[in-house]
Amino acid sequence: MSVDIKGYEEKNKEQILNLILPIQQDEYGVAITAADQPDLLDIHSHYIKEGGNFWTAAIEDEVVGTVSFLKVEDGVLALRKMFVKKEYRGSRYNIAARLLEYALEWAKANGFDVIYLGTTNEFKAAHRFYEKNHFEEITKSDLPSSFPIVHVDRKFYRRKVN
Repeated sequence: MSVDIKGYEEKNKEQILNLILPIQQDEYGVAITAADQPDLLDIHSHYIKEGGNFWTAAIEDEVVGTVSFLKVEDGVLALRKMFVKKEYRGSRYNIAARLLEYALEWAKANGFDVIYLGTTNEFKAAHRFYEKNHFEEITKSDLPSSFPIVHVDRKFYRRKVN
């Protein structure tokens, strides 16, 4: 089974929503809706136009994973929307690692120095994944003042690009 990682395409908007919302709401019980995430309703304007990017991983045209970077300030990115459909998690497909690697290569090629992220306390597997991939846990006060905090995030991480 081939995994195709590519930049955001408007035709995948509904598949992206249908991937992310059930993971947040049903799988992890996070009280968040599409309306709470206007970035998902206009991905191009929110991520790409502002100097970041958004990628999908697809298997046979089904979106099974996402990751994005939001430009926070010069040299600084926020990692957002890192989600993989439950059936495709783990080492068998390695989708999360492949998405992250793809995004990190883009960050390096585009002159970014550091990546920050926020996540919920509930996403324990995500915590392990980020730590395994050289993100260090930091306090909220260690975030740049321009970092856009999502109201459900309680745990924060940082990683240097190089």
